[in-house]
Amino acid sequence: MSIRKSRRAVMAELLLLADPTAIRIRPDGESMAFDFDTIAELRSWLHLAGLDAPDLLTGRHDGTDDDGWPFRSMYAYPTWHGWKIYARAFEHTDTAAPLDPHTADQLAALAVTP
Repeated sequence: MSIRKSRRAVMAELLLLADPTAIRIRPDGESMAFDFDTIAELRSWLHLAGLDAPDLLTGRHDGTDDDGWPFRSMYAYPTWHGWKIYARAFEHTDTAAPLDPHTADQLAALAVTP
C-alpha cells in the first residue's frame, strides 16, 4: 500500500491531471469519489495517474435511463496515494438530432420578440 497523501494533495494532483465534474470525500474518511463526463476522460485520468493496470477493478454498463435515453457508464476502483477511489463516468450514447431549419427559425423569431 502506498503512503497516504493528504486530501488536498490528492485533489490538487487530480485537478492537474484531469477535469472531473465532481469530487467527494466519502463519510468513511478513507475514500474519495470522482465523476467524469465521459469514459474517455476517466480512462485518460487512469492512464495519466498510472492506474491503468490490467488487474484494475473496473466495470462497464450499457443501459437506458428512466427517460429512455441509451447510456454507457464505466466505474474504476483503484487505490491512489493511499485513498480508495470510486471513479465513474456516465455518458449518453446517442445525441439529439439538430433542430430542423423551420423550428430553428421559429425559435429565433421568438427569442427576439419583446
